[in-house]
Amino acid sequence: MKLALVQLNYHIGNFEENSKKIIHHIQKAKDRGVDLVAFSELAICGYPPLDLLTRQEFVEAAIRSIEEIATYCNGIAAVVGGPSLNPLARGKQLHNSAWFLADGEVKEIIHKTLLPNYDVFDEYRYFQANQDFRVVNYKGRRIALTICEDLWDDQPTEAAFARNSLYTLSPMQKLAALKADFMVNIAASPFSYHQENVRKQVVCKKAAGYKVPVAYVNQVGANTELIFDGGSMMVNSEGNITHKVPTFREGWVDVETDDVDQETTNALVETDPIELIHDGLILGVRDYFRKSGLKKAVIGLSGGIDSAVTAAVAVKALGAENVHGVLLPSQYSSGHSVTDAEKLAENLGIEINTVAIKEIYESVENALSPVFEDREPDVTEENIQARIRGLLLMAYSNKFGHILLNTSNKSEAAVGYGTLYGDMNGGLSVLGDVYKTDVFKLARYFNRNGEMVPENTIVKPPSAELRPDQKDSDSLPDYDVLDSVLFRYIELNHSPKSIIEEGFKEEVVRKAVRLVNFNEYKRFQTPPILRVSGKAFGVGRRMPLVAKYDKL
Repeated sequence: MKLALVQLNYHIGNFEENSKKIIHHIQKAKDRGVDLVAFSELAICGYPPLDLLTRQEFVEAAIRSIEEIATYCNGIAAVVGGPSLNPLARGKQLHNSAWFLADGEVKEIIHKTLLPNYDVFDEYRYFQANQDFRVVNYKGRRIALTICEDLWDDQPTEAAFARNSLYTLSPMQKLAALKADFMVNIAASPFSYHQENVRKQVVCKKAAGYKVPVAYVNQVGANTELIFDGGSMMVNSEGNITHKVPTFREGWVDVETDDVDQETTNALVETDPIELIHDGLILGVRDYFRKSGLKKAVIGLSGGIDSAVTAAVAVKALGAENVHGVLLPSQYSSGHSVTDAEKLAENLGIEINTVAIKEIYESVENALSPVFEDREPDVTEENIQARIRGLLLMAYSNKFGHILLNTSNKSEAAVGYGTLYGDMNGGLSVLGDVYKTDVFKLARYFNRNGEMVPENTIVKPPSAELRPDQKDSDSLPDYDVLDSVLFRYIELNHSPKSIIEEGFKEEVVRKAVRLVNFNEYKRFQTPPILRVSGKAFGVGRRMPLVAKYDKL
């Protein structure tokens, strides 16, 4: 049987665009002599639709669209992901389903069994789990249909103290007993810089373990915080990847299912995480703007590494003509900060304006002097400068319709090294899931074929430049140490005690953890953060704001 794996970029709720794409590729596949074409999980409505699934008209539009697509399936069959109604009176109203279309109609609707409810996933909120296991018969082949998490049945629980598996049921085990000729797994598996390799290992392990070829079809593109890298692949019953669609772009591959066990090619080579983060951020910014009907971005350029890398990402994603920089020097800004920002703009080919904030700051200071009653300057005055910059950048955004890109990195966001309503402003956080040490690596990666980020921006000590001779190291541990501690506490969920036992200084660990916990209220008010790690701030990490938990 000739099978086509089609990896597309879907727009949530845009049934017309999604349907056109799917129908177009069904017709193209039919012209190539394909028997069965597979699309990803919830392809018809895009993933994740979240509480749109609670709206009756949304679900009805999804089902009508799939039924219309079925009319184009003559001489070819298709697997399309979409919601379906639960006919039973008990349980959730919807299933997350794989619709099997052939002979111009809906032939089968197979439901997802394992509904993830961790990290960024919340599928138990909307869907009823499958309890009926069967294969689809088509053209003399027995086809097992599964949906994303159904392959991940032996995933460990997220809690670090737990040892048991998250699930008690294995859909693959149930379906393997039905002697399927091959399996199609349609997925919406979000990107993180380690996920591609983990995903390959899981699919290959399952195919080899159950001795059944697996066709894995993932979506590509970004929807708000979540980025999808695609990576659709065919894996034979020996666990070898025989065909693969490139990541971070739309594409397709045709496979002769009867021949895959003769293929021996494997593709478990790991990709450089910085390259993956680079590609993911560019796709994330591009789709956020395109799918929101936006075009132009504005960035506050400080001459520092974070704003430089943010601008480089934006130029790659949107084009230099759609990115504008604003320089906002204060009385504490060094001369090289302005020249470095100007050099960056020249390298990237973007237009800039310079708006000095010294006089504005002095007017605010004078207005507040009767209130402050000659109190000594402290972090308040530093924050005033940051908020003046935030005000001016938002004024530019309002006047010209440019979306302000936030430039804070994950290290700063973790420990609260930023000013609410100041440098934390923005419509989208580009680097909010990238640690400072990786921001430097990204800068080097951007410069691999020629200078984009000025060399001086990379090598000079980081500074907020809100007081004389200020350096980040005045307030924080060296980023190499800080990021290692933060990674263990945030991504790995390790306790402070276990981090100290690894050899990190107790005072450094306790300070970092205290800052992370204390500054939850700041992160609660940040813009959406593009997710590139396994544990990003935002929807994937939910902490109470008013808790008292200080067992450090």
